[in-house]
Amino acid sequence: MQDFENVTLTNCDREPIHIPGSIQPHGCLLACDASFTTITRHSANARTTLGVRKDDLNGCRVDDVLGHETAHAIRNALMHWRHPSRAALITSISIGNDRFDISAHRSKGETIIEIERADEEESGRPLHLSRTLVSRLKDLSASKTLLDQTPRLVRSLLDYDRVMIYRFAHDGSGQVVSEAKRPDLESFLGQHFPASDIPRQARDLYLKNTIRLIGDVDAARVPIEPVRDASGEPLDLSFAHLRSVSPIHCEYLRNMGVAASMSISIIVGGKLWGLLACHHYSPRVLNMPERIAAEMFGDYFSLNLEAMHQRERLEASLRARRTLDEILLEVSYRDDIAAFLSDRIETFRALLPCDGVGIWLNGTWNGHGSVPPRTAIPGLARLISSLSEGRVWATHQLSAHIPAAAEYAADVSGLLAVPLSQMPRDYLFFFRKEVIETIHWAGDPNKSYEYGPLGDRLTPRSSFAIWKQTVERQSIPWSTADRDSADAARTALLEVLMRQNELLAGERRQAEVRQKVLNDELNHRVKNILALIKSLIKQTGGGDRSLEDYVASLKGRVMALSFAHDQVVRSDGGGDLRGLLDAELSPYRGAARTVTLDGPSIALDARAYSVMALVLHEMATNAAKYGALSADSGIVEVRWQLTSDGDCDLRWSETRGPPVSPPRHRGFGTVLVERSLPYDLGGESELDFDPHGVRARFVIPSKFVSVRDGQKRSAQGRPALPPDAHRALDGLKILLVEDQLIIALEVEAVLAENGATSVMTAATAAEAMRILANGRPDLAILDVNLGIGSSIPVAHELVRLGVPFTFATGYGDSTQIPQDLKQHNVVRKPYEAATLLDALAKLRS
Repeated sequence: MQDFENVTLTNCDREPIHIPGSIQPHGCLLACDASFTTITRHSANARTTLGVRKDDLNGCRVDDVLGHETAHAIRNALMHWRHPSRAALITSISIGNDRFDISAHRSKGETIIEIERADEEESGRPLHLSRTLVSRLKDLSASKTLLDQTPRLVRSLLDYDRVMIYRFAHDGSGQVVSEAKRPDLESFLGQHFPASDIPRQARDLYLKNTIRLIGDVDAARVPIEPVRDASGEPLDLSFAHLRSVSPIHCEYLRNMGVAASMSISIIVGGKLWGLLACHHYSPRVLNMPERIAAEMFGDYFSLNLEAMHQRERLEASLRARRTLDEILLEVSYRDDIAAFLSDRIETFRALLPCDGVGIWLNGTWNGHGSVPPRTAIPGLARLISSLSEGRVWATHQLSAHIPAAAEYAADVSGLLAVPLSQMPRDYLFFFRKEVIETIHWAGDPNKSYEYGPLGDRLTPRSSFAIWKQTVERQSIPWSTADRDSADAARTALLEVLMRQNELLAGERRQAEVRQKVLNDELNHRVKNILALIKSLIKQTGGGDRSLEDYVASLKGRVMALSFAHDQVVRSDGGGDLRGLLDAELSPYRGAARTVTLDGPSIALDARAYSVMALVLHEMATNAAKYGALSADSGIVEVRWQLTSDGDCDLRWSETRGPPVSPPRHRGFGTVLVERSLPYDLGGESELDFDPHGVRARFVIPSKFVSVRDGQKRSAQGRPALPPDAHRALDGLKILLVEDQLIIALEVEAVLAENGATSVMTAATAAEAMRILANGRPDLAILDVNLGIGSSIPVAHELVRLGVPFTFATGYGDSTQIPQDLKQHNVVRKPYEAATLLDALAKLRS
C-alpha cells in the first residue's frame, strides 16, 4: 500500500492520490498485461469476490479466472475502447455463479479490469434515470435557471442527502452556487471553500475521470498485490472508479459529517468549471449502470451549460456590436477620428458594464464617469504597455499592480484596457468601482497545523462554521463576455484608425502630386504675369502721350491685373461666369481695343469655376501676348448661351490682331486650354488658330452650371476717385503700418497729396506701439501681414484708443484677421489711390 504517512505539512499539495496502492471495498480489481492474457496484479479481495480458489491470482491466465466467454466479451469491448476516461463497459455478465458489472481500460501498458456485483433488481433504473435527467434539462433556457434547478433534479432521482453545484474561481477556491438538501441540514449555499480543500492534483484528476464515487469514508482500503511491480512501479489508478480515497480527504469528509459522496465534473471549454457534488450522511454506493447514467448526465449538463454561456456571450457581444456599429457609422464621416472618439467617450460605456471610461490617445486624456485622477493616467498607460503584449488586459484589483492606486480605490479598483495601436501607446480604458464584499468561508480558510489523529501533519479543519472575511480594493471581476466585447471594440477601432492612417497617407501622396502641379502652374503663371507687365509697359507707351498719362494708364492696368488675380484666388466656392471674364479681360480694355461680353447670368460651381479660371486666364494672356489684345485696335468677343440640355456653350473670337499661325511647340498653356474641360469636367474644348484671329469653343456640362436671376449686364470699370477726395484728409494725422519701404513711400505721397498733415510710418508692430504711446492718430492703415509678425496687436490697441482704421492685405481672403476684428474694412493690395481714399473717407463718416 502507498505510504500515506509520508505526506507531511510541506508536501500535502503533492500527495500522489493517483497511485494509492489500494481500492475501495465495493468491488475488486485485476491488472493484466497489455494483451489481456495474464493477470499481473490484483486487489486483495479479488479471490473472495470472484469465488476463485487459487492461492495467488498473479500469473494466472485471464480466461481461467474469469471464464472464456467473459474474457472474450471483455476483449471485444476493449476493441471499441478509445480513451481511458471512457472505459469499456459490460453490465450483468456471469462469472462463476454470480453476475457482475465490468469496467475495462488500458493505462501505461496495463489492462485494468474493475469488477462490481450487478444489481438485478435495478436493471431498468439507469436508463430511466438518464432519460429523465436529460429531458428535464431541455426545458431550461438560461444558465442561472439551469444551475438553480439541476441540484433539485439530481437529488430527487439519486436520493443523496445534499446535492450542490460547486464553482471554481480562477485561484482554485470555490463557492457553492446552488444547493438542494435535506431540510434538517445546514445550508452551504453561497459559502466559499479555499483552494486547499480540493488541491491541484485532485482538480487534475477530475478532468481525467469525470465521475468520482466514495461509498464509505470509514471503509477499510483494499490493497493491490503487489503494490509495486518488479521494476518498482506502482499501478496508476487515475481512471479507475474504485481508486481508494486519500486519508486526508476522508478525514475532511468525516469532519463535515459526510459518510459517502459522489462528484460529477462540470467541464466547460476544456477546463474544470465546477462539480456536481453529492453528499450522503450514511454509506451509499451507486451501482455501475447508475454511475454511467450520472456520468452521461454530467456530460450533457456540461455541454448545455457551455452552450448557454456561449449564447449569453453572443447576446452580450451582439449588444456591444450594435453600440459599436452606431459609433463606427458616425466615425466614418469624420475627418478627425481622435477628436470624435474623445467627444463620444460616454457612448463607449454601453459596450460593457462599467462605472467609467476613458481614452488615452496621442498623449491626450479624456474620461467620463468614475475614473482615476488625470495625473495617474500616464502611469496606467506604462503599466498596460508592459503587461498587455498588445492584447486586452484586465484586473479587478488595480492596487495589487500599482500600490498608488489604493489612494483612489473607492472610485477605481477594476481596470480593463483595450490597446488602440500596434505600438503600446493608445488605449481605451474601462473602470469599475470598489465593491467591498464580505465573503462567507465554510470555516477558517487559512491552513490549520494541528497534531491530529493522522499525526504531525496537515489536519483538515474540523469546524465549518461561517468564517467571515471582508475584501476591499477589489471590483466585480471582468467576465469572458466583457473581454469579448472589448476584443470586438479593439478590432473595430483598430480597423478605423488604420483606415484613417491609410487615407491620410493617400491624401499626403495626392497632396504631393497637387503641390507639384501647383508649383508648375505657379511658375507658369508668374512668367505669364511678368510677360503681361512687360507687354503692358510696351503697349502703354508710344505716340505723343505725356509721361503723366503713361504712368496713370500703366498704373490702372496693373491694378486691373491685380483685381483679376484676386478674383481668381477668392473664387474657391464658385462664382459668376461674367465676373470671372470681367476679372480676366478688364486689364486689356483701352481706347481702341474692344472687349465684348454677352450672355445670361450664369453661376459655375467651385470645380468648374476653378477650371474655367485657368482656361480663360490662358486665353486672355495669350490674346494679350500674341493675339487681338496685343494690337491697339484688337477686338475680343466672348458670347455664351445655354443649350437645350442645360450646358453652357461659350464662344471666344478675336479679330483685328496680328496674323495667327498654329504654334510650332505645344506648351503647357495650350495643353491646359485644350484638355482641362474634357478631362476635369467631361466637357468640350475646341481651339482654332484662324489666320484672322483665334477662335475657341468651350462647353461646360449642365451639372456644373446654374442660372442666376437678372438680365445681361456689361462689364464694370474700376472705381473712380471721389471728386472731394483731396479734402477728405485735411489736417489729419495718419498712422501707416507697412513693412515695404517702396510701398510706404507711395502711400505717404498719396496721403500727403490729399491733405494729411502728418503720416507716421512704422515697419513693425512694436514700432507702431511706440508711436501710439507718444500720441494718438486720427486714422490708421494697417498692413495685416508684416515681415515679422502681424499688425493685429496694433489693431487691438487702436480699438482700445477708439481710433478708426482699415486693414490692408495682398492675400485673397481675410483669414488672418481674428473674428473680433472682422467688422473693420479691408483694402486690397497693391494700393489704388481711389480705393484707399474711399476707405479712409468712410472711416470719417
